[in-house]
Amino acid sequence: MTDQQIRDAVGRAALYEQLAEEAAELAHAALKYARILRGENPTPVNGNEAFAAVIDEVSDVTLCADICGAPPDLTIMYNKRKRWVERIEEAEDEEWYE
Repeated sequence: MTDQQIRDAVGRAALYEQLAEEAAELAHAALKYARILRGENPTPVNGNEAFAAVIDEVSDVTLCADICGAPPDLTIMYNKRKRWVERIEEAEDEEWYE
């Protein structure tokens, strides 16, 4: 089945609802993994399981976005990464980032 056939079968609004649901699941998985990394507020899953859940949810979000016709834009990602690094470097210069 092609992406267009999936879009036709599911419907555009439902695809965006699914994208939102998957994004929420990614947020939940990332928060759980952060709890493990921080060592606060124990969770019943271990670090490997939690990280695997993050990868799984990133994959779900990416797939849904791609089927919606909104795949990641590498140019935008490059520019955002560059600005992120610049902010970190500026913060380090101001000595508040430690």
